Amino acid sequence: MTEEPLFRVVRGTPTPEEVAAIVGALFSLPPAPGAPARPRSRWALSARPGRPRQWRAVAGS
Repeated sequence: MTEEPLFRVVRGTPTPEEVAAIVGALFSLPPAPGAPARPRSRWALSARPGRPRQWRAVAGS
């Protein structure tokens, strides 16, 4: 693995629950202004309300 970590703990020893909480908080933030939009998968789009039978497009039916 040659990638830099997204963040690192510089002090203390967090529990797995604390690390999960901060990761969840960071990923729930809106993207920065001007940042490219993340592509949404057809699977994720099929779960949106108001789009009946969209799951069939994902399943290939």
